Amino acid sequence: MRRYGPAVLLLLTGGAVLRITVFGELYLRYVQAGLRPYLIVSGAALVLLGLVSAAASGGRPDEEAAASGGRPDEEAHRHGHGPRVAWLLTLPALALLLFPPPALGSYSAGREAARRAAQGVGTFPALPAGDPVTLTVGEFGSRAIYDSGRSLTGRTVRLTGFVTRGDGGTWYVTRLAVACCAADATTGKAEVRGADAPPADTWVAVTGVWHPEGALGSEAAWPPVLDAVTVTRVRQPADPYEKA
Repeated sequence: MRRYGPAVLLLLTGGAVLRITVFGELYLRYVQAGLRPYLIVSGAALVLLGLVSAAASGGRPDEEAAASGGRPDEEAHRHGHGPRVAWLLTLPALALLLFPPPALGSYSAGREAARRAAQGVGTFPALPAGDPVTLTVGEFGSRAIYDSGRSLTGRTVRLTGFVTRGDGGTWYVTRLAVACCAADATTGKAEVRGADAPPADTWVAVTGVWHPEGALGSEAAWPPVLDAVTVTRVRQPADPYEKA
């Protein structure tokens, strides 16, 4: 059985990749949607390599034993003390296949200390007509902190994200933005006032109005504040990340 180890590892890894891409949208927890075709090709290639490796390993012990003048069981005994710990490499692939990890949440958001894109203060395009206007958390933050035209003034906005908690009962509607994959995720958030905090990691849609604080582009303006009108629990979207 030991000789089939590499094949098993390839099959598990390839099967896990195909499971989260071909048979669902779990891959969106880890990478952008545009990478799906590459993941499918990679998963299929790993499965094919695993099958080829398993087929090639089938008759190898007898051939090696005959070439060395020994018996198959003697050959197996001589190689039986290989690095068994290598089988542990199958555990991550098996875990991804059976128990895909969730999308990043409040823990990941809390580890980032208000890191924001280096933007200068300036004017932004006009917002669409009609209230509430739906914005990403990142768009709301950019306009609240850097827009010299104050385009958010008097407008009702709708933000969707998950709940993170701060000190003294403070809570935020939060969203992670990725440029490529979950490894480069950055945090955007808005403090919500005037409504009780749902449990951490709960997905919510918050409708409210911007509450200006601090000078434009200053640390005092971060994080932006939203005076809530309504807070509604929603399902986590299939793609939980905003585009950076």
